[in-house]
Amino acid sequence: MDPSLFKKISEYEWEIEKQGEMNVKAKIFASENLLLKMDEKVKEQLMNVASLPGIVEAAMAMSDAHWGYGFPIGGVAAFDGNEGGVLSVGGVGFDINCGVRTMSTNLSVDDIKGKEEIIADALFKNVPAGLGSTGKIKLNLYGIDEVLRGGAEWAVDKGYGIPEDLNFIEENGKMENADPSKVSDMAKKRQFKEVGTLGSGNHYLEVQVVDKIYDEKLAKKLGFFEGKVMVSFHTGSRALGHQIGMDYLKILAHASKKYGIKIRDRELVCAPISSKEGQDYFAAVNAGMNCAFANRQVIAHLVRESIESIIPHAEVKTFYEIGHNTCKVEKHVIDGKERSLYVHRKGATRAFGPKRKEIPKEYRDMGQPVLIGGSMGTYSYILLGTELGMKKAFGSACHGAGRSKSRRQAKREQRGEEVIRKLKERGIVVRYHSASGVAEEAPEAYKDVVEVVDSIANAGLAKKLVRLRPIINVKG
Repeated sequence: MDPSLFKKISEYEWEIEKQGEMNVKAKIFASENLLLKMDEKVKEQLMNVASLPGIVEAAMAMSDAHWGYGFPIGGVAAFDGNEGGVLSVGGVGFDINCGVRTMSTNLSVDDIKGKEEIIADALFKNVPAGLGSTGKIKLNLYGIDEVLRGGAEWAVDKGYGIPEDLNFIEENGKMENADPSKVSDMAKKRQFKEVGTLGSGNHYLEVQVVDKIYDEKLAKKLGFFEGKVMVSFHTGSRALGHQIGMDYLKILAHASKKYGIKIRDRELVCAPISSKEGQDYFAAVNAGMNCAFANRQVIAHLVRESIESIIPHAEVKTFYEIGHNTCKVEKHVIDGKERSLYVHRKGATRAFGPKRKEIPKEYRDMGQPVLIGGSMGTYSYILLGTELGMKKAFGSACHGAGRSKSRRQAKREQRGEEVIRKLKERGIVVRYHSASGVAEEAPEAYKDVVEVVDSIANAGLAKKLVRLRPIINVKG
């Protein structure tokens, strides 16, 4: 994408001024090199989002942005219900509340030396993964409604994990505005056997080692040291979330016409926040978010059991969990006045600055942990939200490396077996269900996560805390 199409605000901030049908400006937070490599479609989609009614401040994209459905992946937009704002499936995505949980251990890399293969086998056996994977939990319509209402709290009540886990999950793992009656039976039935499963695609489970520390004082306060073993996994609401998206595309398409909402792209079908259709969709999204919270809570329990069964003195605790395909009501200060906004983050992570009550008290003085997953075999990061990020981007950051090639192109150019061989040469143990799936997720199919994260840090949206290097990777 040609940088000359943008107004350069800084080395890491680019702007499209309000023009034509746009109600607000559009912004991208990225280095010039990343901007050059972005698809032109990102700019087009941002301008389309900026033209939606009730949007506040700007339509934004993070440094990992690429073309998506309606909104670019990496997109952020906030809407005011009192100003005619809307809710859009394209602004949430189809894997509702897809996100990352990072777990901290009391182990150093020396504690697991020589046990990597055994740990990889245990995780691969105990955490169901792969396309259409199913777990041990079997539910009916009544049972799935409990999941959609209770989220991670439901899982803990059923014996999957400990109450302490809930303190370190976004929203404590439960959205109060969830209404299972707004979710179709088809969506619910698709989830009967999928609670506690990793899935496929870019979902992963990794054992990682703290590889680099950027803030010694805060890292020490949080118990980080070089060589510390961590575990991170990335998954969401699975088939249920996808079906909610598919169901409401039709409902919101009708609503767009019913309420005379002018949209520049049919993928941006939406409904007024105040409408029945809008509130039904929001209630369904909250239910989908609870499904993802429950899913990750069960997986966390399986991870903990797996590692502690191999290393009896191991302690595996939840460090933090955050989603990146969400729509939530949040309070933000606009022009000196606090307003309640419906913030869509599609492939973007909440990154609240210090003092926000939504942050666990253990982290409140330093800012919310921001979990950034890399591509397979590359670094992941833990960042901290900043006050500047609250002002610039509604407290938002990137969510990962971001694709640079389509899955189809990646499969044409990569062989799964070759990718695994290269990772093994670098000391990374891989377990997988599909070689073609590995090819789709080859590191070469993604942007450079180091540059992506550096852009966010240099733009001031979040500050780097530690870098994590993978030593075990489980793929669907």
